Amino acid sequence: MSVRIQLDKPQGAFTNLDQISGVVILSILGPETVSAITVKLEGESRSHLAGNINPRRNYDGFEKEGSRQEVHKLLYKVLTVFPTPDLLRATGPDQAYTLPSGPHAYPFRFKVPFNNDCSNNNSLLTSLNALRFEMARDTNKHVKKTLPPSLNGLPGEAEIHYYVKATVQRPAFYKENFRATYPFIFLPIEPPRPSPNKRESYARRSHQFGPSIDVPEKPGLFRKASVATTDPSVPEVPPPSISIDGRLPDPAIITCNEALPLRILITKKNETPATIYLRTLSIILVGFTVIRAHELRRQEAQSWVIMSQAHIDKALNSTVGGNGNNILEVDSNLWKQRPLPNTVSPSFATCNISRRYELEVKAGLSWGSAQNINPELTVQSVRMPVEVYSGIAPPQALLDQMADRPTAQPTSNYNLRPPGSANGPSTGHSPGPSRPHAQAHSDHIEPSPSDIPEEAPPSYEDAMADDLAPIDGPRRDYHQQTTSTPTGSNGTSGKGSASEDRLFPESRR
Repeated sequence: MSVRIQLDKPQGAFTNLDQISGVVILSILGPETVSAITVKLEGESRSHLAGNINPRRNYDGFEKEGSRQEVHKLLYKVLTVFPTPDLLRATGPDQAYTLPSGPHAYPFRFKVPFNNDCSNNNSLLTSLNALRFEMARDTNKHVKKTLPPSLNGLPGEAEIHYYVKATVQRPAFYKENFRATYPFIFLPIEPPRPSPNKRESYARRSHQFGPSIDVPEKPGLFRKASVATTDPSVPEVPPPSISIDGRLPDPAIITCNEALPLRILITKKNETPATIYLRTLSIILVGFTVIRAHELRRQEAQSWVIMSQAHIDKALNSTVGGNGNNILEVDSNLWKQRPLPNTVSPSFATCNISRRYELEVKAGLSWGSAQNINPELTVQSVRMPVEVYSGIAPPQALLDQMADRPTAQPTSNYNLRPPGSANGPSTGHSPGPSRPHAQAHSDHIEPSPSDIPEEAPPSYEDAMADDLAPIDGPRRDYHQQTTSTPTGSNGTSGKGSASEDRLFPESRR
């Protein structure tokens, strides 16, 4: 017997509310007795961290202490495709059925929910400690949040995978069950965006250029070295004092596969006719993955270069700001045609893995005048925390239903209220920039016990999702390698394609 899974509509990435449908195909060479055929839609978050060597000696000479593995089932839906309900009523439970030789197809259909379904019963795993098996400690740190995206950038250490699994159960205890898996990529719907406003979040750094240095003329073959002298006819230009700003809309949200809504401003803070030159520029997105495996914790950093360009050597044109300072704005054409790489996952948080981002801007600057360009080059960098959204907008029907029901106090860091409301952000009502506040790392994976209900009822968004159609809008290109190709029990490949809080934090439970 061979088993394989074939999807009706394979695609690059699935999202919430999508219908995942297909058939389980059995190829039987001779009569085969089975008790049931089940199909599961599963998603799991795996973390594995190795601890240090304990100097305490035992019969092995040493003991590895702190090696922990933690697995959370984020998505777990089961569907029995055989026997059918009518056949089960006619024959009763605990029956065996003999299937004749030939191909057999059993259709299935799942709808992807909004939130994960992690419980206290799915984090126990056996781990190998030296030469002894022991049960890993259970954890009560389970959070019900938006389903996180597929993740495999840290193989063996932190991975999030989704797949469809078919199991053909055979009644004889000495006969192995037949299985097939179909891994797929998942990219979640983004949270509702706040109302548009004119505020900006920013990061700033100041710098004082040094005075110009007279460089002596280098000697040549027919020329003696000369001592540099200052030309009295050329007035001395005082070195500028500047500040560099990286600015993003407030709140600082950037979108997968889209260009950055970034502005880079250079402000001259003193009176000087000096010209500021942009020599180099690089923009880097830095991702921090916080991994927890029981009592062990680690933070891994990854970076994606959005753009990096040298030898720009461009004079910055100035405009006069409201306080009289000269404001120089870097041309956004340098980066606006360069979207985020398709390997960047949205920001997320789940029970044992979370991901946050910072945007780093490095500008190489120099100064001078029309008569003399100072050779000094300084590289100034600024960093600002950002939220990365998937770019898959929630359906308007869901937003309308959410707007019509009574609202509760938000519990997430997303600002869902319009600007100027009583419970709006603390950045003020003026259109000026606001400085973003970095979030504590532990907030991403350390929920308080009061936030973890023993039995959470279905959320509003999951309850309403039954009546909503799949997303009919743009899908983002999201590239994550699956753990394996779709396989069956006989090893043959099948056909196929490759938040801080809940999606709607105001939902009641």
